[in-house]
Amino acid sequence: MAVLNLRPLAGGRILRGSQPFGMDAAATSGFLAEHGIQAIVDLRSELERSLVPWLIHDDRLIHDGGLINDGGLIHDGGAVPPAVELVNNPLDPNAVAGSLQAVETAEDLGDLYLGWIRIRPEWVADALRPVARGKRTLVHCSLGKDRTGVVSAIGFLASGGTEDQVVADYAATTANLPDVLKIMAETWRLSVPSTPEEYFSPDLMILQSPEAAMRRFLAGFAQEFGDVHGFLREAGLTAVEVDSLREAR
Repeated sequence: MAVLNLRPLAGGRILRGSQPFGMDAAATSGFLAEHGIQAIVDLRSELERSLVPWLIHDDRLIHDGGLINDGGLIHDGGAVPPAVELVNNPLDPNAVAGSLQAVETAEDLGDLYLGWIRIRPEWVADALRPVARGKRTLVHCSLGKDRTGVVSAIGFLASGGTEDQVVADYAATTANLPDVLKIMAETWRLSVPSTPEEYFSPDLMILQSPEAAMRRFLAGFAQEFGDVHGFLREAGLTAVEVDSLREAR
C-alpha cells in the first residue's frame, strides 16, 4: 500500500497525506526517496503510531533534532549523513477541545478545528518548523484530513495561499476518503477486532471534508487571531522562520 490522500502545497515544501499504510522498510525508503522527503511530522497519538508505525532504519532517522546513527546520538553541528527528520507532534482529538461524537454539522467540524489551535497553538508552530527551516516535509495524521488539514491550511495561508485555495485543498480529500476509510477500517480491525463497523461510516460528519467546515475554521481563525504570520510568531516560530514560510511558494 502507500501514503494516501497525498498532495503538495506551498511550492512543494509541504506534502500532506495519510499515515503509511502497509509499507515495509524497503517501500518506505523508496517512498521517501521518490518524493524527496527530508522531514516527517507525525501528528498522531501514541496509540495510533503503535498501530501503524513508520518502518525506517534508525540510521535514516533524526528524532526531534538529534540523528540516530548506529545507536548513538549525534547532536546538531556534527557531520550528518542524508537522513529524514521524524518529529512526533501528537494531538489526540479525544483529549483536546470538543468531542468528536458531538460533531454533527460542517460548522461543528470547523469549530472543533478552531478549538484545537485555541488550546494548542504551539502544536501548529512545531508542525511547521521543519518546513520553515527549508525542509521538504510530509505532514500527516491518520486519514490526512483533520489534524493534517488544520496544519496544512495554516501553512498554505502563511505561504501566500488564498482562502479559496485552502478550502479547495481541504475539500480535495473528499474524493480520496472511500479508499482511505476502507483501508483504515481494515487496519483497525486487525489490531482492535472489537472496533464497531459504524466507527468508519462515511455518513459520519467527522469522517467528511466539506468546504463549509474549512470556511467556518478560516472565518473563526481570522476573527480570533487575525494575521496568520502574527499567529505563528505568537505560537513559537521565529521571525526568520515565518519569513521562510512566506517564501515557500
